[in-house]
Amino acid sequence: MKHYDVIVVGGGPAGVCAAISSARMGKKTLIVEATNALGGAMNNMLVLPFMPYWTPVDEMHKNPIRLVRGIFEEITLRHRDMVRELEGEGAFYDRIPMDYFNEEYIKIILARMVSEAGAEVLYHAKLVSAEAEDKTVKSITVAVVGGTVTLTADCFIDCTGDAELAYLAGFETVLGRPVDHLCQPMTLCFRLANVDRGVFYQNMKETQQLYREAKARGEIDNPRENILAFSSVAPGVLHLNTTRIIKHNPTDPFDLSHAETEVREQVYQMFRFLRKYARGCENAILLSSAAHIGVRESRMIVGEYTLTKDDLLANRKFDDGIAACNYDIDIHNPEGSGTSHYFFPPYEYYTIPWRTLVPKGSQNLLVAGRCISSDHDAQASYRVIPFAAALGEAAGVGAAVALNNGTAVKDAPVEQILCQLRAQGAFIEKELPPREQQ
Repeated sequence: MKHYDVIVVGGGPAGVCAAISSARMGKKTLIVEATNALGGAMNNMLVLPFMPYWTPVDEMHKNPIRLVRGIFEEITLRHRDMVRELEGEGAFYDRIPMDYFNEEYIKIILARMVSEAGAEVLYHAKLVSAEAEDKTVKSITVAVVGGTVTLTADCFIDCTGDAELAYLAGFETVLGRPVDHLCQPMTLCFRLANVDRGVFYQNMKETQQLYREAKARGEIDNPRENILAFSSVAPGVLHLNTTRIIKHNPTDPFDLSHAETEVREQVYQMFRFLRKYARGCENAILLSSAAHIGVRESRMIVGEYTLTKDDLLANRKFDDGIAACNYDIDIHNPEGSGTSHYFFPPYEYYTIPWRTLVPKGSQNLLVAGRCISSDHDAQASYRVIPFAAALGEAAGVGAAVALNNGTAVKDAPVEQILCQLRAQGAFIEKELPPREQQ
């Protein structure tokens, strides 16, 4: 039975940043990852691009201040360097390196950074059970090639996205919105090749109207109200984040399986529609779809503090704030059509308290990513990749600090966590510098 100082379950943005920060602080660290690469939603679900993680200092959106730095910024800069190395100056995403990314480059970069930090990775390892006693996780068991493996650690970090480890260890969790436990819809991203993107975007208004008419005729079952499309890092490739599966529980295996089946038909319908009606897509080819349907929301832990919508609207800065966020409260209707938004004013943001990463009463388990302790509305803001990475970095630091001090994670000295995060270049300050200094 292998033993580690810290075991991180899940190798997405949160898990990678947690493992790197833990290992850099000298802890023997392992990532348990169910697939064959690190990156989580960036590659398994083809989530692209990075949603905004900066705040403009004025209404002209000039000189934006990045609210996620630290390890995530290292990743984006190394991605830019790899683009320049392999493709030369002036590549499409060389011009906007903080937004778009090539997930194949990301896989290489993350593996290198984890290795350089001294952490290990166990690929093709699916969490199946956890043993816990008195709010302390004793061990986990993972399914691997040839059977199962049981692993022990002094501290565990749940970066599964679904709070899977917390749930299996017996900690309290909640699912979706409180009124009916429905979660935000799931989406399967897919890509088309051989698209004239310039023509497509020039005629987007017309295409949206034709989409609504096709829905009214019954040609399309997708409940989403419009087409959501992005450019891609490859010429002529269009990235679609536009399917919508509602009223399915992402943590129920049969619901999840049915969602994967249903969403394939939506991809077919959307591709057929775009080839037939959308200018620029007349010769499009269905190129690829994600290996796993994208999940916006599922379980969340009940933590030492629950972040709320009111906290966000007040731009609340917590004394134990370990990450800053201002992505809009972006709620895709769990029941059907429609997407609601609340956009934060320029120069405003809120912080996320350390206590939201700690399951209530936890001695040695932390949680990072979209499944920290919050309500349905608040989760709609911090759930995106950059902020998940910031939460993971904080969790890795917090685990190391707790171990260094011989304390439970809920009692880890927050000032030491904040000091270390500042030393790593993370943005956690309570206030931005005065505007005149920008």
